[in-house]
Amino acid sequence: MDSKRKRALVLGGNSGIGLAITEKLLGKGYEHVYIVGKDEYRDDNIQNSDIEEFKKHTSFLKINLILEDYSIFDSISDIDTLIITAGFGRVAAFENLNESEITNLIKCNMLAPIRVIKHYYDRIKSNDDFYCMVMGSIAGHVVSPLFSVYGASKQGLCGFIENINTELAHDGFKNRILDVSPGSIKGTNFNGQGNNLSLVYDLADEILDNMFLRKTVYIPKYDEIYKSVIDRYRKDPEKYGIESYDYKISTRGESSKPQIVIGYLSGTFDLFHIGHLNLLKRAKAMCDYLIVGVHKSGAWKGKETFIPFEERTEIVRNIKYVDQVIESFPEDSMAYDALHYDKLFVGSDYKGTERFNRYEEYFSDKGVEIVYFPYTQGTSSTKLRDAITKKK
Repeated sequence: MDSKRKRALVLGGNSGIGLAITEKLLGKGYEHVYIVGKDEYRDDNIQNSDIEEFKKHTSFLKINLILEDYSIFDSISDIDTLIITAGFGRVAAFENLNESEITNLIKCNMLAPIRVIKHYYDRIKSNDDFYCMVMGSIAGHVVSPLFSVYGASKQGLCGFIENINTELAHDGFKNRILDVSPGSIKGTNFNGQGNNLSLVYDLADEILDNMFLRKTVYIPKYDEIYKSVIDRYRKDPEKYGIESYDYKISTRGESSKPQIVIGYLSGTFDLFHIGHLNLLKRAKAMCDYLIVGVHKSGAWKGKETFIPFEERTEIVRNIKYVDQVIESFPEDSMAYDALHYDKLFVGSDYKGTERFNRYEEYFSDKGVEIVYFPYTQGTSSTKLRDAITKKK
């Protein structure tokens, strides 16, 4: 490969195969690697690099791929290598997927990679060296029951890569996008084993070798396993699919918990203003599915409301950061019993109160994180209410 400039973006580089590839890129002399992910990497996951050297040559940028705002990529303009490994899925029958999970599977596994490639496509379609690899799946090449929407998203992604590579070839450009489509990857959270990069480093090397050679498809263990798998699928898709279904059930079983982070917050949302909007925006950035409970009245705070409950509910429902609106429960702990959320969002002025000390104890064994947002200066319902009251 050209050694003039080596700077990469690894989307999903905070864990698993993405983190292993990041380490390998640094070992191959890359000056800098931008790691983009939903959560920052953990130092104890890095096994093949000096931690301080790793941090010196990397920077982390946080993004939730299911959100619409991709402006973060505007700040990453000096790369010549693009690695996309982010994605998620779970073994489950279609009827057991909720609508949010379906939407997020498509957004994260297919739409997000396509959008990011579009962002850098002028460099892919050029005479300058640009290397690109995207994590597909063997489910993108064969039928995969119990992975219905995940498989559909990967089939769409793999098909997109094949089409784009054909366009590049037709127009006479040398750069290609590598579709890496494994069956499973040991040593990763996706395989259900947690991160153990020592089991992933060899695969990371193989992926990069294929990418630098500008290959278009790489299926790990193709000759040993997946050539015969694909042949069996093509010979009798239905028979293969039924056998695949039975194999998944016998070896892995169905996963009952949706692989999305559910967030919850409650409020009156009277006299809706920019503070409310910012609260909802910040909450949505920290979860995949945001449920908002709207209080029937302001009596819980000893205040009157100016806007009827139905209108306040309709306003909140139409904010793009909100996935579901309900009438709030008397207690947020009661909301958990009904919704089983993962994060509870609230203003920092509630921290240390009797109510939230009680909540912290209640949630201590339930895996729920209470996120306290700092109070922001500026417009507030209290100021608006005081101004309206004075004019009466």
